[in-house]
Amino acid sequence: MKSFWGERMKAIVYHQYGSADVLELQEVEKPIPGDNEVLVKIHASSLNYGNLVLLKGKPFLARFVFGLLKPKYSIPGGDIAGRVEAVGKNITQFQPGDDVYGDLSGCSWGGFAENVSVPEKAIALKPANLSFEEAAAVPMAGVTALQSLRDKGKIQTGQKVLINGASGGVGTFAVQIAKSFGAEVTGVCSTRNLDILQSLGADHAIDYENEDFTNKHQRYDLILGVNGSYPISAYKRVLRPNGMFVHVGGSGTQMFHAMVAGPWISVTGKKKISTFLQRANQKDLIDLKELIEAGKVQPVIDRQYKLSEIPEAFKYFAEGHAQGKVVITMI
Repeated sequence: MKSFWGERMKAIVYHQYGSADVLELQEVEKPIPGDNEVLVKIHASSLNYGNLVLLKGKPFLARFVFGLLKPKYSIPGGDIAGRVEAVGKNITQFQPGDDVYGDLSGCSWGGFAENVSVPEKAIALKPANLSFEEAAAVPMAGVTALQSLRDKGKIQTGQKVLINGASGGVGTFAVQIAKSFGAEVTGVCSTRNLDILQSLGADHAIDYENEDFTNKHQRYDLILGVNGSYPISAYKRVLRPNGMFVHVGGSGTQMFHAMVAGPWISVTGKKKISTFLQRANQKDLIDLKELIEAGKVQPVIDRQYKLSEIPEAFKYFAEGHAQGKVVITMI
């Protein structure tokens, strides 16, 4: 990424791992696109679990990717939505004036800034029926839900699908995407979020504060674990004989058990236990765009913060009670 000396932009910058207090709003050099890059004027971004990993440097294994002793990328932020300002000479998919959205986690991050210069594979045309703020809520969470259900879970029409953590960022997308595939969807959430699940079209909603779905008689073809701390054995108990559990997020203990015990359970029986990690993918952004423009998927936004308020946004997001997505506006 190149820069012209003297051109400046506002960005959130950090140089050490820690709490949200290490994030600072600064003026830095504005990038210009290289021959194979697109310069985007960012209108909005959003927070995801990956942003917390980059901020804290935890779990420690993540540092082997993001920087062992200090952050490799000084400007965090993965989800973006904005307008193309300039393109490199080898760019064929976009031109100045295009409204786009994207996931920068597969390149150099940098979404918490007024501008970013990225490879064209990191972005796609924005859904026409969404605002920039709404579009910025989609990429990482939406692609995670799509890939975990379609690619990892092999979701099929008519299946009974349960989504634990259904009212959060990934969960709200997962409910809608599962419905778009023709599944019978059960969402698990807290009492205050039951109305959200009904508005998203969930067939059934379980209030985990009053019910334990792992002790009920219902069995599921596919379970998506987006949140919670249930042991893997509990999920296995409520799977159908050929059912699959996909771990997307939850407690560290649950993730460890899914990674260690999951393969053994899967090879010694018909029930499958697997873990999933989202991969940035332009084609999936295009697929989501089509679902959104068809009216089958709509982002749920909990709160919006200004760029200067990002430390407060991180503190709220880290509490783990967001209803849908937390969005950052640049202008």
